Order: sequence, then structure tokens, then C-alpha cells
Amino acid sequence: MEQLVGTGVALVTPFREDHSVDVEALERIVEHCVQGGVDYLVALGTTAESATLSKADKQLVIDIVVRTNAGRLPLVLGVGGNNTMALVEELKTLDLSEFDAILSVSPYYNKPTQEGIFRHFEALANASPKPIILYNVPSRTGSNMLPATTLRLAQLPNIVAIKEASGDMVQIDTIIKGKPEGFLVISGDDFTALPTVLAGGAGVISVLGQGLPKQFSKMINLGLQGKPEEAYQIHHGLLPIMSLIFEEGNPAGIKNVFQNLDIANGTVRLPLVEASSALQQKIGAFLKSLDRAHV
Repeated sequence: MEQLVGTGVALVTPFREDHSVDVEALERIVEHCVQGGVDYLVALGTTAESATLSKADKQLVIDIVVRTNAGRLPLVLGVGGNNTMALVEELKTLDLSEFDAILSVSPYYNKPTQEGIFRHFEALANASPKPIILYNVPSRTGSNMLPATTLRLAQLPNIVAIKEASGDMVQIDTIIKGKPEGFLVISGDDFTALPTVLAGGAGVISVLGQGLPKQFSKMINLGLQGKPEEAYQIHHGLLPIMSLIFEEGNPAGIKNVFQNLDIANGTVRLPLVEASSALQQKIGAFLKSLDRAHV
């Protein structure tokens, strides 16, 4: 799965002020990412507010992303949940012809055991016509998929990667050290993206990378080329905005970045709320300083 090496971005779903999907803004975001040099696009992940999208909304997002991308970059589709059998049926009926892989989150709320997590993904792997990227994000799911479970799942032929968002470099290093050849370890956190790459990981599925694709892609590429000093120079420059965009939850922060870039507005759907005026000011000030520095 070489197409999953480098910088992937977890696309937001932009909304108009009436909270309907903003088709034109989504087209601009996809184009911004493609022109900015990212390596692949991820639609309908957590950052897309997929939990509050209707079935019609999701299909619209898929249609717009596929049409605007026009085959230029590999595409990954988020298909996850905590009802295993429902996901199995969804994977059997979805038209996945335009997608290269599926991103699927570890079951949330149910808090399954490690064996339950394994059997959940085993069932999805058996049902999916496309390769699966595991997604471990304990801060959202309420449970951590341990390295032993990840490495056990990595032996299954249709499971090709993990988006690891535990934020724990010891856990990430353990997976990288024990993984089979060809299995990809992808950072799920912007702040661990470069350390993961330098430890032997394949790249990142980034939130910030869609707003600042040129800078983020350059950082990851330098890391993959074994140029840590140059890569860390960019990493350290971006650390403030990495923190700011998550200060009041995701995707309120990254949507405000797009608002500053005149690409989309900052509207989110309840129960999320837009970035506060104080956070907006901090994000705007950082972006202006970044522009002045020509980074």
C-alpha cells in the first residue's frame, strides 16, 4: 500500500450557515490539498463530523470528493462504528470502487475487551472488498487497542495499516518494532507525526495538513528522506498551531484555519460549537506570523 505512505489528510465537512453541506467549499478544500502536495485524502473520518452527517450528507461528501479529486490522489473512506454486524452489511453494499482503502475506528462506547476488538476487525476484514486501516484513538473510544492486538490483526491479509492516535510513542515504537513487513504504522496525531516517521512509521493522517498542506507535506517528506534536522525545524515552527487547532476540540480549530484562508467558514454542527473569539484571534495571529515568515 505505497499510496498510503506520506501525508494523508482527514478532510473536514464544511457547512453553510444553515448547517447544510457547503459543496463549493468542499471542492476548494480538496483542491487546496491536491495543489498543496498531500499524498492522499481521507473522507468521512472523525474530523468530517461523520457522527452528525445523514446518509444523504455522507453520499454527497463522497460524490464531491471523488469528482473534485478526479483520480489525482488515492482516496480512503471512513467506515467505522460500534455495531459490528451493521458495519459488515455496510461494507458489502457500499460502492467503494473509487477508494483505495477503508479507515475504521476501534469500537467506541461498548468498551470491548482486546479479544472483542480483534474479532470486530476480523469480521470487517473478512467482509471488506478493500484493505482496512485500523484506527486507534483511545481519547474518543474509551478503550486502547494494545500493541499485541494491533500486531495480531496485522497478520490478517486484508488489514494493511494502523492510524495510531494513542499519542504514546512507546506504544507506537512497540508496534513499529513488531509489525510484519509491509504493514504501515501511520500517525493519527499531528504532534507525533514526525517522531513516528523518524521511528520507522509510514507517515500521518493529519488534521492540520489540510489547512497547511505545503508545510506539513514538506515536513513529512523530509522525515521520510532521513533529514531530521530540517524536518524538525518545520515541526517546531508548526507546534503552536498544532496545539491551537485542538484547544477547543476538533474540527472547530481547523475550520477556523480555513475561515482565515477564505476557503470555508467555521460552522460546525451541534453538539460541537465554533471556535471562541479568543481562539480565533490566536489562530489568526499565528497564520499571519507564518505568512510573514514565508514558511
